[in-house]
Amino acid sequence: MANPVPKVVWFEEVDKTDVDLVGGKGANLGELVQAGIPVPPGFIVTAEAYRKFIQVNKLDRYIQQALTSLDPEDSKTLQAKAQEIQAKILNTPFDRDLESIITERYTELRLRPGGSAYVAVRSSATAEDLPDASFAGQQATFLNVSGGANVAQAVRAAWASLFGARAIYYRSVQKYDHLKVAIAVPIQAMVQSEVAGILFTLDPLTSDKSVITIDAAWGLGEAVVSGSLTPDRYTVQKEPLEILEREVATQTWKISKTEGKGENAHFAVPAEAQTQQKLTDTQILALSELGKQIEAHYQFPQDTEWAIAKNQIFFVQSRPVTTIKKKIPVRSGVEPLPVAEIKTPPLLTGTGASIGIAVGTVRVLKSSEEIDRVKEGDILVAEMTSPDYVPAMRRATAIVTDAGGRTSHAAIVSRELGIPAIVGTGTATHILHEGQTITVDGANGKIYQGAIGLTHEEASKVDSKKHPRDPRTAPKTATKLMVNLATPEKAAEIAKEPVDGVGLLRAEFMIATLGEHPKAMVQTGRRAEYVQKLAAGMTTFARAFHPHPVIYRASDFKTNEYRSLKGGAEFEPHEENPMIGYRGAARYVADPDLFAAELEALQEVRGRGGYENLYLMIPFVRTVDEMKQVKAMVDKSGLTYDRTFRLYMMCEVPSNVIMIEEFLDIGLQGVSIGSNDLTQLTLGVDRDNETLAATFNERDPAVLRSIEHVIQACRKKKVTVSICGQAPSNYPEFTEFLVRRGINSISVNPDVIWKTRELVASVERQLNRTPLATGQ
Repeated sequence: MANPVPKVVWFEEVDKTDVDLVGGKGANLGELVQAGIPVPPGFIVTAEAYRKFIQVNKLDRYIQQALTSLDPEDSKTLQAKAQEIQAKILNTPFDRDLESIITERYTELRLRPGGSAYVAVRSSATAEDLPDASFAGQQATFLNVSGGANVAQAVRAAWASLFGARAIYYRSVQKYDHLKVAIAVPIQAMVQSEVAGILFTLDPLTSDKSVITIDAAWGLGEAVVSGSLTPDRYTVQKEPLEILEREVATQTWKISKTEGKGENAHFAVPAEAQTQQKLTDTQILALSELGKQIEAHYQFPQDTEWAIAKNQIFFVQSRPVTTIKKKIPVRSGVEPLPVAEIKTPPLLTGTGASIGIAVGTVRVLKSSEEIDRVKEGDILVAEMTSPDYVPAMRRATAIVTDAGGRTSHAAIVSRELGIPAIVGTGTATHILHEGQTITVDGANGKIYQGAIGLTHEEASKVDSKKHPRDPRTAPKTATKLMVNLATPEKAAEIAKEPVDGVGLLRAEFMIATLGEHPKAMVQTGRRAEYVQKLAAGMTTFARAFHPHPVIYRASDFKTNEYRSLKGGAEFEPHEENPMIGYRGAARYVADPDLFAAELEALQEVRGRGGYENLYLMIPFVRTVDEMKQVKAMVDKSGLTYDRTFRLYMMCEVPSNVIMIEEFLDIGLQGVSIGSNDLTQLTLGVDRDNETLAATFNERDPAVLRSIEHVIQACRKKKVTVSICGQAPSNYPEFTEFLVRRGINSISVNPDVIWKTRELVASVERQLNRTPLATGQ
């Protein structure tokens, strides 16, 4: 660029000679445009603008002082320094002239062909996406940003991300001067893609340059880049252009922009599309042809990101592949047998992601907070990795993960570091144990016991395929995932699933199996039998899930349901609308003796049985006074004198929402939102009425606003808040809403446990978003 514009430039104004001005990503975007590759239009806030901001506000001196003598391996100090510097940048006033220019360019971008009100604000360091080092993923990206002021704020946040802990660490170990590395910020029209993913112009595992590999998934490519789901994988021969392999993955959810808003959200993939091939053969070949053109332009293998919207292909990034293998390395001081000589079966298998053979000691990490435990020569084993793991990955001799594919973070970084990696094992964090010595064969995706492989006797004791979905390999989430249950026969089986307890134990099934109305049993002198049978059912659940909580919801029969039990007609009135009739807490107040029997059963299980993980939840409470009366009965039973006991209330009547603070002041330890009843009573829709089925919608704004209000009130008073309605089991976007609003736990039906846990993990990764998630 002959006369570089110091603050802002359009993509077409720059090329590969402008890395110092627009960074590696910005220069590559300019190159792609000039090479005739379809690229969404955009402009770049240059590194010069960043440098001026740092110098004028004397932040360079502050940064220099903060990072002098910093040991990058001291993770705690590194995190603290990073947070200090980022806060300083974010709190320093923005250049008003620059903000004005950004706003003007944003307005002009909206009017350009292919322009959009929503943009991706990316980061482009001046030492990024270079042939000898890829700093990609070290800084932040913000998707679906709209409005000039918001774009300008995102630019400053991108600047601050240059001093994230992982970025500081990466520059330190690569010996780049922190103040000589500047950052530009490309601002690019968003592609609201129907399908997106990654294209390598070689095989990233074997470095075979005769093929192209494509990963593809429905929605925005963020889910593919972050490794949150397993994408389709296609292998294409370059000459002649021919599809060699198609690996089609099942995809139940996707990430897309929320209608009418700039927020990304998780949505269910329609059932008919979940098992479909994401790209047509025509699209695969069209992408491959463009990939060949990109590689020919650079004269070097490329790692690209692409998106397809309305059958139009766009490339949103390209960077050189920095992980091309020349030979298979052998790591660690213990020399394993050559692969060909290992005759015994492997201990575990997965997808080979980085070629090499390594021997080392297993270190199983539950989160990036434990990275200090990994020492030189250890083998890092985790569910999946993110940029926060990089310091430990550099010390490790190999990487093994439960999840991810060949384009996941673990795979890409391992190839860059030149260490073997195996991903997608499914059960590594369970099968492999702390301190164990193993051999990792990254080329073939096999893990062997010891330095030379398993003995036949040892191999016969291990069969990882028996438990392909072992609960201990499930993603860990901050939001607890509970299960809704009713049948004692299923308790032991469901307890083996990756759940944190029972969020809703329905009393009705246990009572119904008695075949007789409880009052009929009491009146015929069999009260003790009723209590003992209830206690037996509760014990089954409490024992199976111990020490995890089991929240017993007291009986919530409606009159029409009770009447069907033996003797029920004698005790139950006929009601035209039992759904809002004589049910829930109103029964306990009107018939305290029967409720006392349930409390006695609880006492039996918690006291004599010793299962203090069993708690009580009160359903369908209409007024604050009604809840006070029920609380007094619970107090009288002696349950609340036990400090381990917790009393919950179902929040399912609009009065609960309106008066939530007053309800909490009664002395509740938890609130569980019943979205089914709350929806029907908020919208005035009988949920069993087929004529009004389309109106019954838990995602209605009125319902969502009520739920949000309850969550905020509970968090303010430090009371546990959960949900146990049907909606989280059915709608990914509803689950995402709950996680984003800070709900403590979600209770779902058993058939969607895995799907919901993986979805919650994906949402939480977005909220505590790592710069890894850069894809459109």
